[in-house]
Amino acid sequence: MYVGRFIVVGPGVGAYRVSSRSFPNRRIVEREGTLTVTPTPDAPETDNPYIAYNCVRESDERAVIGNGSHVDPVTEKLDTGYPARDALATALLALDYEKDDYDTPRIAGVIEDDAATVGIVRRDALLVEEVAEPTLVATYEEDRPRAFDFAATDASAAAREAYDLDFEHAVCAAGVAVDDGVTTGIVNGD
Repeated sequence: MYVGRFIVVGPGVGAYRVSSRSFPNRRIVEREGTLTVTPTPDAPETDNPYIAYNCVRESDERAVIGNGSHVDPVTEKLDTGYPARDALATALLALDYEKDDYDTPRIAGVIEDDAATVGIVRRDALLVEEVAEPTLVATYEEDRPRAFDFAATDASAAAREAYDLDFEHAVCAAGVAVDDGVTTGIVNGD
């Protein structure tokens, strides 16, 4: 099944995976503590504004993950003292779903050592929920947060598990763990 880009968010651990039929020539790179989705050197040129963005950022021993440019304003809201729910709702509502051919939803999560919050804005809804167990939400098909069996407990294992999940068109994945600081892991295409 093709679910597009997705996140798994739970207390202490999370992951983000790029799955793409249209733009598979992407990778995740680490730049000064931020994980960024970028085109590979051999990717065809495009003016599509949705293929390069920060997908993981740290905010005061928390991590923000997501599928687009909304990751930055969520992080900025957290840095100014907003609770996770409000930071997600404000940024997702302000930026709304992507205005592409598919009305692609924006998905994001905030991961803390003992708490997690997940959000999605679709053409027809804004959903933001605090979650107590790993929870999946994706841009297509799985576009409503639901509890999800996810065993990883560290960042590298989270990236690998997300990449290896049985959803079609895996491109790259990022993992994050929050426990006395934020650690990240990356898996770029096999």
